[in-house]
Amino acid sequence: MTELTPVLELIKAANSETAAINAPGQKTLSYGDLLQLVENTVLTLNRNGIRRNDRVAIVLPNGAEMAAAFIAVSCAATAAPLNPAYQKAEFDFYLSDLNAGVLIVEENSNSPSLESARELSIPVMTLKKGGSSRAGEFELEPADNSRHDKSVIAPDFIGGDDTALVLHTSGTTSRPKIVPLTQRNICVSAGNIRTTLNLIPGDRCLNVMPLFHIHGLIATVLASISAGASIFCAPGFNALKFFAWLEEAQPSWYSAVPTMHQAILARAGKNKETIRKSALRFIRSSSASLPPQVLNELEQTFKTPVIEAYAMTEASHQMTSNPLPPGTRKPGTVGIAAGPKVAIMDGNGNLLEQGSVGEVVIQGENVTAGYDNNPAANRENFVNGWFRTGDQGIMDEDGYLTITGRLKEIINRGGEKISPREVDEILLDHPAVSQAVTFAVPHDKLGEDVAAAVVLNDGRTASESDIRAYAAGYLAGFKVPKKIVILDDIPKGPTGKIQRIGLAGKLGLV
Repeated sequence: MTELTPVLELIKAANSETAAINAPGQKTLSYGDLLQLVENTVLTLNRNGIRRNDRVAIVLPNGAEMAAAFIAVSCAATAAPLNPAYQKAEFDFYLSDLNAGVLIVEENSNSPSLESARELSIPVMTLKKGGSSRAGEFELEPADNSRHDKSVIAPDFIGGDDTALVLHTSGTTSRPKIVPLTQRNICVSAGNIRTTLNLIPGDRCLNVMPLFHIHGLIATVLASISAGASIFCAPGFNALKFFAWLEEAQPSWYSAVPTMHQAILARAGKNKETIRKSALRFIRSSSASLPPQVLNELEQTFKTPVIEAYAMTEASHQMTSNPLPPGTRKPGTVGIAAGPKVAIMDGNGNLLEQGSVGEVVIQGENVTAGYDNNPAANRENFVNGWFRTGDQGIMDEDGYLTITGRLKEIINRGGEKISPREVDEILLDHPAVSQAVTFAVPHDKLGEDVAAAVVLNDGRTASESDIRAYAAGYLAGFKVPKKIVILDDIPKGPTGKIQRIGLAGKLGLV
């Protein structure tokens, strides 16, 4: 007997009377509806020659249909969501690198991925929204009916050890690597998040994260499914619309990256009544370090605990998390191990004692078995059964992890090592500064020097010299940014994260 697909198990175990997927202005797609949608989609893909471990590129706008498509496709084959904002050259690379077996786009799409697919001879399937107004409901239609085989009469669901999802790493320092994640990887991770957050069927998550990224796919969508809970899918992040969605959805939680939280806080003063009426049980932050100042302001504004987690694609998202009350939350840390084993390792592959600074390493059922077709990266990143995260950190006596920086982002100023995050937190204490990111700039004698980009609070003024003088009062001289750039907005990656590597070039400082 074939093992039942873990994602399918999650849906079948959910209470079909509870909500499943919602979206602004639409009716709920129940768990019963979702199960039928999954079965229909798997059968359609099978009839068009798509089977387990075939890669299905998905280029759809953020929202309920994207959430449902991810769930359904991952039960038939390997879902490969791509950023719909990519340009033609980017689609050329990603579709080719994935060796995609089919591309799914929305009806009447004008995405440049269509031209890339045509040039690469990749079949295209069109996602058409269902006739009802239920959120996420759709049908798939092939562009070429000649491949359609009606003799396939039953859906063939993939198993737990089959690849359910592939995503590329960010590729800020090298060619992006393909991370394959099995059904078991992603479902174990979803269960870890459900347990950490005590999710129950009555919970509702407001998803503002992009669904071509591990954060939204696993932490909000699949973790909610694993709890039999509800996901309210916004069409992407929009700080101007956030409070309207908060009022309509009445979620019990939302998860976002720090830059999104900061944008929400910037508009909180004009939405006090919506905040007062909100039913948030907690707020979650992940994918980048949350400055303690932002955490404190979120808690004071929304009168609810903020739970910071530490995650990455290779771990199917969550690795550590601060616990919910009455557990102890330690601002400035990313909490305790929350699923996989977490340790600190030196450069020679030796595990270090608590209180030692070193590289964060992980192992567990949610961790990828290795990068796709990249033996060199696997040799570099897997040591003695542990996966090297590339993050530098320290674990205290209670097992709480503090990330001190990305090893590749640590600034080496003539042999003096500087953690950008330490400088960020000092700059954010300046009364005029609302956002700050510290990064390396080339130096002809020292190799690297320290620079920072800042955004000022509305109505506040400060000069570069003012901010440098402030930092000099709290930091050793070699850590004070030599150059400070004052901006209206700091450039961000497609998932809303600030990427320190390469920022100097983007700002014209090299």
